[in-house]
Amino acid sequence: MTDTTSQFDGTTIGLEAAEPSAWNAATWFAVVSMAATSFALVSAEFLPAGLLTPMARDLGISEGTAGQVVTATASVGAVAALLSNVLIGRLNRKAVLVGLSALAVGSNILASLATDFWLLLLGRAGLGIALSGFWALSVAIVARLVGANATGRGMAIVTLGVSLATIAAPSMGALISDWLGWRSAMAMTAGLAALAMLLQVLSLPTLPANTSNSLADVFRLTRRGGIQLGMLAILLLMTGHFAGSVYVRPFLERVTLIETRSIALALLGFGIASVIGNVAGGRMADASIRIALAVTAVLMAFAALALVLWGAHTGVAFALVALWGFAFGMAPVVLPTNLSRAAPDALEAAGSLMVVSFQVAISIGAVFGGYIVDHYGAVGPLTVTALLAASTVVLALLQPRN
Repeated sequence: MTDTTSQFDGTTIGLEAAEPSAWNAATWFAVVSMAATSFALVSAEFLPAGLLTPMARDLGISEGTAGQVVTATASVGAVAALLSNVLIGRLNRKAVLVGLSALAVGSNILASLATDFWLLLLGRAGLGIALSGFWALSVAIVARLVGANATGRGMAIVTLGVSLATIAAPSMGALISDWLGWRSAMAMTAGLAALAMLLQVLSLPTLPANTSNSLADVFRLTRRGGIQLGMLAILLLMTGHFAGSVYVRPFLERVTLIETRSIALALLGFGIASVIGNVAGGRMADASIRIALAVTAVLMAFAALALVLWGAHTGVAFALVALWGFAFGMAPVVLPTNLSRAAPDALEAAGSLMVVSFQVAISIGAVFGGYIVDHYGAVGPLTVTALLAASTVVLALLQPRN
């Protein structure tokens, strides 16, 4: 393979770089390889949603127990996010990314061959490490590939893989499982990770470490006001989202009173809108991260509150679910970019804090949303979403202008 280091060398990959007028072919190839990796990893993460019943039956466990494979991935990922950038030290970042993809391949293969629940959990734990390591490095790597002023655009392409995987993985997993069995579905995610790894080997330039983090460095970063605001924005908006989005289906069933087929169409609209929001979020984040954060939060708050007020009308509910999807599509681009702007000198450490914040928000949102829906009905979680998203708007207005 021809060494492409020179194409990204010096200030071209530095944080001081101005936004290039146009990316060359090597830059596009490198960014697309990162998007392919996000698609492969997130597909594997969400796959169990469509496999729980046959997986539980085959392993002789309950569906509730089988569902803990998702918890294992998230829990291990939260811990690994704090340690990943410390443990990799001065290793070449390209080698680290390729190694994480190789870990994903091995973990998915182990999960597909698991003969008992504990082997399955071990495989999913390995996936959690690969996921958290990739996302902790993602913003820093993208900034080096495309320049700091185009980080939002670059992250929009990378997180496009997340949106596509969120739409495709559960449904494709269920179809493949019915056709070839759940183990074949798991094995196919190993194939996706292997393809992503090949693209990384072929496209990524040599990325020597330009920093070496200690755990103290990561925690020291939390003293910065911008980092505190950025982490709080993630916690508020994503806790609100996951508290409410999980219960959109019960809301549509009980309040909008639509059947399963119509609900599926509404959720498909959510997914398609999230892809569009992903692209819009990238461009808006590069123009003004303060405005991008405010718009993301306003749209989510309005969509959730309007559903509570007018969600009984089918057409209105469909439109508002799509609007929520658009806002959610913006969030994975806007929130990490917002956090990274507070630490241009420590992007990798900031990436660790970003992943931890997301994982904590997901956990709190799921638990809190479950409590609210059990005690206050299907409208309750959406009200929480609106309140927390509205709080994020206030937080966005506190962000320094840029």
